[in-house]
Amino acid sequence: MTAPGGPRHRDDLRDLTDWQAGLRAQFPILTAHPDLAYLDSAATAQKPRAVLDAVRTYLTTTNANAGRGTYPWANRTTALVEQARDRVRGFLRDPAPQRSVVHFTGGTTEGLRTVARDWLPALLCDGDEIVVPHADHRANIEPWLEVQRHLARQGTRIHVLPMPYQRSSGDYDHHALAELAGPRTRFVAVTHVHHVYGADMNIHRVRRAVGPDAVICLDAAQSIGHMPVSVAELDVDFVVFSGHKCLALPGSGAVWARQERGPGFAPGGWQGTPNTVGIVSLAAALDWLDGAGTDRVARWTTALAARLTDGLRRLDAYEVIGCRASLAADSPVQRRQGIVTFRHRDIPSGDLGFVLYDRGFMVRSDHHCQGGEGELDASVRVSAHLYNTVEEIDRLLTVLADLG
Repeated sequence: MTAPGGPRHRDDLRDLTDWQAGLRAQFPILTAHPDLAYLDSAATAQKPRAVLDAVRTYLTTTNANAGRGTYPWANRTTALVEQARDRVRGFLRDPAPQRSVVHFTGGTTEGLRTVARDWLPALLCDGDEIVVPHADHRANIEPWLEVQRHLARQGTRIHVLPMPYQRSSGDYDHHALAELAGPRTRFVAVTHVHHVYGADMNIHRVRRAVGPDAVICLDAAQSIGHMPVSVAELDVDFVVFSGHKCLALPGSGAVWARQERGPGFAPGGWQGTPNTVGIVSLAAALDWLDGAGTDRVARWTTALAARLTDGLRRLDAYEVIGCRASLAADSPVQRRQGIVTFRHRDIPSGDLGFVLYDRGFMVRSDHHCQGGEGELDASVRVSAHLYNTVEEIDRLLTVLADLG
């Protein structure tokens, strides 16, 4: 039987095998548990030794508060935080770093809430419109609805327009969005890679659809660290992401703001002590990812997802969620970015998750925090990163076939 994945993806898996093996060996938690397959990186990613070493070095040589002391440890910590801001700008290929702002947060959810709470109200006037993706992660839905309620209490009415989707693929319907957007459309919330469908949501088309003036806020939780991300090419105004999904520690993340459309972004209120060790870990993770090459990370994880989807297509007991056309080995559309979500036609997804763990696979099996217009039934999500192997995907397919 021909190996699944399509010719191009099979070539990527073959060409990058040595590269991947060298990187996987740098993850202590994985080398300590060779019989377990960690396939839940969309929830949180594992950490390479370089990130763990950077954290240990900081805590044992420099640990102090940032911006609140004049002694050497405090000065070095302050410098590390500022260098990390520049590191984020560089990782995002910021074409005008002197004009942008980087604010560190506890993760994507906190970052989106910061934009919603501290920036968006000043942009909006009575009768303005915002577009919200109701079938994406709840973290990219609820903050914007809270803004609507907050402004309503002050007597300002704004209209929330649901982002239109192509139901056959799960992608945004860019043609319908162009018809929906008008002169009062001031703000659009979007997702870069969908956390359930695994699709790149083609954000470059969103800018064309909504025009040059609307502010676009990008939830990049599932793209940063998994694929190249260039704010020069995307032409978005905010990029928000979590450190823990891109190999850094939990409780870290960032908001990048372009500062060209609307009022300047400045988080309100007294900020308090930053998560200095989390910021250090984030800078180290971005360094490590640049060394690994995010283009190769994307090729590897997309090829693994193609291998899995092509294998599932042959198993009648399973339904893969999202674009059906992407299941074919010769698919004319883009493949999934390392995320594959599916259901067994008879076994409840929660039960299937327990069964898979018993066979050595750690996956997520629930509703995946999806918005009200997304999938209503629970499903099993497999999310790969650069440390996952072809052998793990093939072994998973064998187990799934046995359960069928």
